[in-house]
Amino acid sequence: MKYFKPQMQQLVKENRELHDRLKELMAEMDLQKNYALKALYHAEVADGGRYQQDYQALDYLYK
Repeated sequence: MKYFKPQMQQLVKENRELHDRLKELMAEMDLQKNYALKALYHAEVADGGRYQQDYQALDYLYK
């Protein structure tokens, strides 16, 4: 599975918990949104993460 920024943005938009976690990462680590999105992907989506199935379900929009 590969990181796609638009797909990750859509997942965050649809999931309030991920949205809040993104804001926390940006504030705690002083990250720009792009870097925080990628960090969130690796923490919560990639390699069997909690939101992997939701992320994969968005494949139809971006392929």
